[in-house]
Amino acid sequence: MSLLVVGSVAFDDLETPFGKQDRVLGGSASYFSLSASRFHPVQVVAVVGEDFGPEHYQVFEGRPIDLAGLVRKPGQSFRWKGAYGFDLNEAQTLETHLNVFAGFHPELPSAFQSAPYLFLGNIDPVLQLDVVRQMAHRPRWIAMDTMNFWIQGAPEALKETLREVDILLVNEGEARALAGEHNLLKAYRKIQAMGPQILVVKRGEYGAVLMTPSEVFIAPAFPLEDVFDPTGAGDTFAGGFLGHLAREGRMDLDTLKCAILRGAVLASFTVERFGTQNLEVVTEEAIRERLKAFSAMIRVNGL
Repeated sequence: MSLLVVGSVAFDDLETPFGKQDRVLGGSASYFSLSASRFHPVQVVAVVGEDFGPEHYQVFEGRPIDLAGLVRKPGQSFRWKGAYGFDLNEAQTLETHLNVFAGFHPELPSAFQSAPYLFLGNIDPVLQLDVVRQMAHRPRWIAMDTMNFWIQGAPEALKETLREVDILLVNEGEARALAGEHNLLKAYRKIQAMGPQILVVKRGEYGAVLMTPSEVFIAPAFPLEDVFDPTGAGDTFAGGFLGHLAREGRMDLDTLKCAILRGAVLASFTVERFGTQNLEVVTEEAIRERLKAFSAMIRVNGL
């Protein structure tokens, strides 16, 4: 009973107003699996190059993360170089080297094809749909991420994939662009008609919005004094959110709300250091304490 993620494992060169680090482990599948595995076993499908060594595999060891679908090919791993100004909501892409990721065509190991839960990371919607078709049977739920590049450049393929999806996780701009609506409530109704019945709008330092057919839930981000690097926060959030749903095995409103808070708390740890560094070392006790503080912060008595 695993949560399958298909996405990227990469190296990032990062620069923010608070420091600079090169060759930091990144990629959507890295952040997602390190976060989701706190709650539920994860299976990873991705591709890396010859520069991905034993020290990088060790990051995932000792956790319920199955790397049987992580393929190592001749060449270099996907590499992204980005910089942030004091507005940490916007990244400036300085360089992108797809390398072995350019030819990535996900092939699911037979043991992965029966996973009950599936997360399609931000890749070509044609490949996302192909992954769905490789499954032995339809998972209990399918969640996915996408971005404006696919919304604008492959709209028909994206809409075909969305028809298979239960949960969509995107940011505000992506939700508006996909629906052609500025108002998020109107955008949700149009996205709901495309397939996903649950929409999660990631709002960075302002939290997240959960939209379902019966209710809207708005959660803040966990307040922090030190934010060093927002890279991967969205994928970390998705991992915590979907990992909790997989552990609980249900999607009632209370479970969805709790999942939102867990995703937000995991993301809060990610941004306090570069790359996946904090996710690799944060303790279960620290996560519990922050969840407790978060719950107390948003509780309102006497209404």
